[in-house]
Amino acid sequence: MIYTCSIKNCIISLITPPWLCNISISNSNHFLLFVCRSMNAYLIVYLCILISKALINTVLKYVWQADPNRDEPWYNQKTETERQRHILIRAFTDFLAFMVLFNYIIPVSMYVTVEMQKFLGSYFISWDDEMFDEELGEGALVNTSDLNEELGQVEYVFTDKTGTLTENNMEFIECCVDGHVYVPHAICNGQIMSGASSIDMIDSSPSAESKEHEELFFRALCLCHTVQVKEEETVDGIKRGIHQGKATSFYISSSPDEVALVEGMKRLGFTYLRLKDSHMEILNREDDIERFELLEVLNFDSVRRRMSVIVRSNSGELYLFCKGADSSIFPRVISGKVDQVRARVEHNAVEGLRTLCVAYKKLSREEYEQVCHLLNSAKLALQDRDKKLAEAYDVIERDFILLGATAVEDRLQDKAADTIESLHKAGMKVWVLTGDKMETAAATCYASKLFRRNTQILELTTKRTEEQSLHDVLFDLSRTVLRQHGSMTRDTFSGLSGDFQDYGLIIDGATLSAVMKPSQEGSSSGGNYKEIFLEICRNCSAVLCCRMAPLQKAQIVKLIKASKEHPITLAIGDGANDVSMILEAHVGIGIMGKEGRQAARNSDYAIPKFKHLKKMLLVHGHYYYIRISELVQYFFYKNVCFIFPQFLYQFFCGFSQQPLYDTAYLTLYNISFTSLPILLYSLIEQHINMDILKRDPSLYRDIAKNSLLQWPIFVYWTFLGVFDAMVFFFGAFFLFDNTTFTSNGQMFGNWTFGTLVFTVLVFTVTLKLALDTHYWTWINHFVIWGSLLFYVIFSLLWGGIIWPFLNYQRMYYVFMQMLASGPAWLSIILLVMVSLLPDVVKKVICRALWPTTTERIQNADKLYKGHLSEFTPLSSLHAPPVLGRGGGNEGQNHTHRRTNWCCLCANLFLRNTP
Repeated sequence: MIYTCSIKNCIISLITPPWLCNISISNSNHFLLFVCRSMNAYLIVYLCILISKALINTVLKYVWQADPNRDEPWYNQKTETERQRHILIRAFTDFLAFMVLFNYIIPVSMYVTVEMQKFLGSYFISWDDEMFDEELGEGALVNTSDLNEELGQVEYVFTDKTGTLTENNMEFIECCVDGHVYVPHAICNGQIMSGASSIDMIDSSPSAESKEHEELFFRALCLCHTVQVKEEETVDGIKRGIHQGKATSFYISSSPDEVALVEGMKRLGFTYLRLKDSHMEILNREDDIERFELLEVLNFDSVRRRMSVIVRSNSGELYLFCKGADSSIFPRVISGKVDQVRARVEHNAVEGLRTLCVAYKKLSREEYEQVCHLLNSAKLALQDRDKKLAEAYDVIERDFILLGATAVEDRLQDKAADTIESLHKAGMKVWVLTGDKMETAAATCYASKLFRRNTQILELTTKRTEEQSLHDVLFDLSRTVLRQHGSMTRDTFSGLSGDFQDYGLIIDGATLSAVMKPSQEGSSSGGNYKEIFLEICRNCSAVLCCRMAPLQKAQIVKLIKASKEHPITLAIGDGANDVSMILEAHVGIGIMGKEGRQAARNSDYAIPKFKHLKKMLLVHGHYYYIRISELVQYFFYKNVCFIFPQFLYQFFCGFSQQPLYDTAYLTLYNISFTSLPILLYSLIEQHINMDILKRDPSLYRDIAKNSLLQWPIFVYWTFLGVFDAMVFFFGAFFLFDNTTFTSNGQMFGNWTFGTLVFTVLVFTVTLKLALDTHYWTWINHFVIWGSLLFYVIFSLLWGGIIWPFLNYQRMYYVFMQMLASGPAWLSIILLVMVSLLPDVVKKVICRALWPTTTERIQNADKLYKGHLSEFTPLSSLHAPPVLGRGGGNEGQNHTHRRTNWCCLCANLFLRNTP
């Protein structure tokens, strides 16, 4: 299983040597993730700051001690041997001492907090009642907690069709034999079937040959399958069964298509009974039981896209029946009414029905012996067994007589169209990768709103490349999309704007293989078309890849991952054929479908239905990214606040490596005093109501491209930390300038000075987090105010008792003496207010003058007292406020604002009216 690079790797990259860091992380498949790249860059910056601080202090120490009057004082009790050491050795020792003193600027404790946040935060997906499916009796599952924030950065969604967008609950609709259409519960060949309510294109007078082909077709579908018959029992809480006289049984199979076809044949008069002692039994229309000996089964695979069986009838005739996709059957047919069947297949495909073709051939005894010899040789091969079996199947499945085709319907899943539309509005590109026929898949794409009616479809298919060369087709499509879009990128084009033509691309597996084929030396046409293909795809709102093999699905995902933008990809599917795609994507999601649990077991997350993807990305993913971003930036901020006063203090203590804070404070700052508030914030913070996030998917764009971990925001947090640290230190320093600071005239010492700075520090960073909190609960209040209370109580106990296990008592009565001073209280309050003032002013001014969409919605939600999502069209909140005056627009702006206020008041009135 491929997992995304976690922040753990970023921490490891810091605490290991740079060359070793590069080796270990470069081997990660997900080193290119934006979050990790930002984190690594931040950590390198802080590592450089740490080294710079240690180097500056080391140099300044020896500059300071160059004056004989400022040499090391006698009370340091240095031995003469130490004084006579080589200056380079002493300098190196001092450099390491400063590194140890300042190492707290590196947020190593962030590793623990991030891992806890990821692990505990993943439970919110599992506990979400809206993602629980009553039919399955299961909710969402989280197989890995390392990818939570990546759910908020997805740019490409690759989805399977059958079982993912559709229910994978097949219903037999019709079949076509030699151009004659047969519909269950209608008049079939002159016979009125049970439950008949209509007549639908039925030939009531078939010829003798057609009659023979009809029955042969029905028998073929009753024999060419892997369906098993079970006695009636409860399956997934539902009783299912077919009645055979007194006995009751039901069909089961790994493929719902097979069950639908066998049940459809039963409705048309041919009932498959059982497989007993290698004999398959069929109940025909005359209620006679026919027995066929099952000799060989050529199993279905995704490359051949067909399956075959070899049977012997009671009369001794040998038949090879084959069913499969039209693209794999028609080229192997030598006779039959191909044109009539092909026309019906294309008609059904356009209607969105899944189609299969059925063919057969009679085998002589000699031919059967040759078949057995080929199969046995391949099965007994010790090397390349699969390859030799495929070659044997290719030789055997030839020279067919076409019988007809079937059509089954797979309905679209509930809210699948709404989910895809929301993903489009959120700025994601949605690709459908399916093995179905192009027309069938295209009809499903229209039904699911992947393609809209105004979408201009661009085809890159085998049919078109047969008319033109691949080179010409690609360049024609490239000119078409670039003529209007030019150099627009994904950020400026969503596929939903009415100002631009909406393009959709359809490509099939054969053409994709040609596109992905490596260039040949000396090729005049350029050979390698990957970049042209990617450029076309970038300018299409949606892409449909049909007739795809499982490995081709993974190949597509890998191609997009390796493109120059390095987008975050998500793959979702329900079957074993989707596993390779799910493993290849950054985030893999499995549907708990009807084709086993291979996809769910191999995925990072598993959900019951496709519709749950909307909330997983737009709500959970949005929240996770916001929370982890705040957690990372806050950790850097609070560590700068913590250690920068320590750096400044060295200028006032002769660069003697004297710590500003007590050892207990150094140890417990990140572990106890400031850990729980940020951990809780990163678990439950909701900057916007989740109903609003679901209603307005475009808010997902605000966090796209790792927008909250960009350099300007990082620099802001860093400078804010430096400013606050200078306020702590110099504010306390100037207040300490008064030697009669206490009421009894006692002078404060260096530990009291450090304790005052540390107290202001703890209160400031904790209240800063409280200012950033939008979603308040009793847990927030308990943790935030409880952390401050814990610090005070701990300080009182730590300085109020002479601890017998300590060899020093330097903090005894320090904290109580500080709190006994009125100026100390005033200093704490004043310095905390001054430290928080820039952040408060910035929030107020930016919200008033340059509010983001998120801030507008937050303000409106407060105005509506949390009920914004029930009344207000959110699109009205996206327009920025008008700041300037003048011109003819002023009256329009006032009218616009007045209208908005009228709407707000009217909605409030309606909400409060019984």
